[in-house]
Amino acid sequence: MDLDVKNLFQILFWLCFEHLLQDVTAGSSQTSQKAALSVRNANLMFEFLLGGVQMDQDNNIVLLDGEMASMRQGRAFLSQINDNIPRSLNSMIQMASELEDEKKKRPLTEAQFENLVLSLVYSAHQALHQKKRAEREAWGEVLFQLANITVHEIRGSYLFNYA
Repeated sequence: MDLDVKNLFQILFWLCFEHLLQDVTAGSSQTSQKAALSVRNANLMFEFLLGGVQMDQDNNIVLLDGEMASMRQGRAFLSQINDNIPRSLNSMIQMASELEDEKKKRPLTEAQFENLVLSLVYSAHQALHQKKRAEREAWGEVLFQLANITVHEIRGSYLFNYA
């Protein structure tokens, strides 16, 4: 995985952790326990991503670290990303539009947020590995839209504007 993509993930997870830590300091013991579990899950996901990912011949994501891939959590992560994340650019654009509409009504569910983050990862990977400039730019646009939705969910307001 390219260093710039790793930096993107570090910033994204830093924002998530900051949000979770605010919940811990402001909330009840139940909120604290849920936030602690979320932090552990996010740490594990971050380890999976830093261990490296690649696409196989069937366009599925595989973890490069065999030990992590063989863990129960690693298999669950791969199942979630390979079964729940759109693969085509058009499907990703449609999902992003649906999330845009959904977030206007109410905050995303935990499952929607996890899929959003994984879609962000997949889009970053696709944007990085496209050979044609137009395809890179199209994946980059969807990546930016997904990042904007993610930041909105974490912060509760737009930090960026996009066309």
